[in-house]
Amino acid sequence: MISMLGSGMNSAAVAWYILQATHSEVALGTFAVLQTLPAMLLLPFTGVVIDREDRRRLVMMLDAARAVIILVVAFLAFAGKVKVWEVYLMNTLVAAGFWMFWPTITALIQEMTPGEDFVDANTFLLAGVQGGWLIAGSIVGFVYNRIGLGGVLLIDFSTYVVSFLCYLAVRKGRHVVPRPQELLTDILAAETTVQRFIRELREGLVFLRGNRNLIFLGASWALFLGAMMTGVVVTAPLSDNVFHAGAVGYGWLNAGWGTGAFFSALYAPAVIAALGSRRTIAISMGVLALAMTIAPLSPMLAIAVAIYAIMGTGRGLTGVAMNTSIMEMVPKHFMGRVQNTFYFAGTALQVVLGFLVGAVAQYNLVAGFSIIGMVYAVAFVSAIWPMAGVMPAENIETAE
Repeated sequence: MISMLGSGMNSAAVAWYILQATHSEVALGTFAVLQTLPAMLLLPFTGVVIDREDRRRLVMMLDAARAVIILVVAFLAFAGKVKVWEVYLMNTLVAAGFWMFWPTITALIQEMTPGEDFVDANTFLLAGVQGGWLIAGSIVGFVYNRIGLGGVLLIDFSTYVVSFLCYLAVRKGRHVVPRPQELLTDILAAETTVQRFIRELREGLVFLRGNRNLIFLGASWALFLGAMMTGVVVTAPLSDNVFHAGAVGYGWLNAGWGTGAFFSALYAPAVIAALGSRRTIAISMGVLALAMTIAPLSPMLAIAVAIYAIMGTGRGLTGVAMNTSIMEMVPKHFMGRVQNTFYFAGTALQVVLGFLVGAVAQYNLVAGFSIIGMVYAVAFVSAIWPMAGVMPAENIETAE
């Protein structure tokens, strides 16, 4: 929650800074795309690292590295020397850490949580994440004009420090997830480091290819991620160009999204228990598709904020249901590799959407929103596509 407080303020403040410095939706599209490029280079390979190393230590290293990068740019902003390309570079590097952070923290939670508590664990995770984003969205638009980009980045740095200390207190020593392959000591002894890495990478792809249910679930997740991460391209212009509400309006829109997502964590377990994970995902995707399409048609800012709150609710329910389903379907020693495959697909989609939505929104903001809405609609179709019964992760592991 603490980390997301800083990250939410960072994301909103940087997007607003770029819009004010360039007055271009295309620049925001470029901003969204640049965040994905390092991730696309790293994601195909970092899943093996996540499954092989101590996940808590990986998270700590990622937090420490991102904190240092943000602190450097904060000093430049305070000195009045920061340039747009430096902000681009900062967020590109921080985003690379983000895309490795999320598969790692999800895998760590799966590792530490009994199977019957997956829904509750993911609900707590989402409540923490969206609680931080809620606080950030509620205040960033109001404090940006007072403390500027440098002040916001300094707050973000401070939250990374506190987050690092929280992870430090989780447990002691080095812990890795045992894998059945480690019993094949004769094979491992004959392998080089590169051969072992390639084998483990291939094993993850073979596992995924043999699980049709998981592929459809992952397709929905990738489409959802691509659409959600592209939302930054149209939200700031909605406040500035349509409602003429500036940074304050931008803050209200972010607060609406965060409020919906945070409070959805309170009833997500009950909804999932009543509808099942798959129906919950499908309904949420449908709601996101409809709400995203009509948001720019709002006659006033208050209605747009309410629609963003509905979209936040869809995001919250999707997050809990999706993470729970993946944890139930994927053995612990495959979690990093499987998640990274989905994240890679989502970031690849974000590259396309970032440029497309930015270029279209420059001339017609409603059309830009509609493109994102159509991606959510495709995710809805993927979520309702006929599938066979789901094999629990422990059964998959036994079958291997």
